[in-house]
Amino acid sequence: MSLYSRLCLFTLAFSIFALASAQFQFFNGMFGHQQQQQQPSGGQQWAMHADSLSCSEYLCQDTLVCVAKPIDCPCPNVEDIKCVVPDAQEPGSGTRLCIRGGTDCSQLEKLVKKFSQ
Repeated sequence: MSLYSRLCLFTLAFSIFALASAQFQFFNGMFGHQQQQQQPSGGQQWAMHADSLSCSEYLCQDTLVCVAKPIDCPCPNVEDIKCVVPDAQEPGSGTRLCIRGGTDCSQLEKLVKKFSQ
């Protein structure tokens, strides 16, 4: 078989394959068997959104609010009360705790005093 015949045979076979593939694509789309694109999960969407925000200081991880220091982050839920446990080593810093079900931070303050003595 000559090179020209082989080339023609290859071209014909490829054309038939491409035509058949296009036909099946048409029928898959027509009968609702379209491939669905994979959507990012909630965590991935949150991370992509956080990466798109610009913050020159500190970006709160749970609220995506830009603040000066981590202790300044608000609570993620409006029904929570923000309480701060001061850091004994570093003045002006501490740990933020969000407490639900109370009106103030008095219970937390009692516990901090008890364990710091």
